[in-house]
Amino acid sequence: MKIGAFEVVEPVPELRNTCAIANLRPWVDVGRVGTLALRSLEQYMGAQELGRLARPGEFFDFTRYRPRMRDSEGGRTLTIPNSVANHAHDPETDRDYIFLHLREPHAMAEDYTDAVTDLLRHFDVTEYCRIGGMYDSVPHTRSLLVTGTLNENQAERVGSLVSPRSGTYKGPTSIVNMVTEALTQLEVTTSSLMVHAPQYAQLDEDYMGAYRLTEVLCAMYGFPSPLADSSR
Repeated sequence: MKIGAFEVVEPVPELRNTCAIANLRPWVDVGRVGTLALRSLEQYMGAQELGRLARPGEFFDFTRYRPRMRDSEGGRTLTIPNSVANHAHDPETDRDYIFLHLREPHAMAEDYTDAVTDLLRHFDVTEYCRIGGMYDSVPHTRSLLVTGTLNENQAERVGSLVSPRSGTYKGPTSIVNMVTEALTQLEVTTSSLMVHAPQYAQLDEDYMGAYRLTEVLCAMYGFPSPLADSSR
């Protein structure tokens, strides 16, 4: 089934009281902190694929996001970069979740953001949170800073785990912010979380950053706190 530019897996699930948590690669996912945090939640809830872009080449430059050859049972397969949505149900809170693994588009950006918005509208998403990480002038010897834009109830749940983000930034940003703006106009609750990682210690996989982000998500949505695993 097609929903805008997304090919949705059939049978299409019926989702209720749905929250979408989105991660944007690559430049606001330093150390893959957002990717790692989403995967922890997906593994906990046994997430399954909801859908992906039917023709990702309309939006992405494959000389920048490179396709990859991988070994698989029975031979080799070609993996094409895409934006993927997975879904899961949390029995503890009786709530459905959509996990969005998004990429920054290189072309037709307005159509891309409209496609993401249409997908979330179709499943009647009531809450949308974008997560990620950025490099900053912070030390590795202290608990990594997490800033966020939260409503009053969310801020109360996370307490001191998140520092409020000021709205004074001016400069380059992501076109995917158009999704947040569109959902805000539809009166969907929107929020964001950003881990600040030390710029002098750039890691391919920053497990401390992922731990801090998962810790906040657990407090924010009532997931079990052991999901935020600090062992690695």
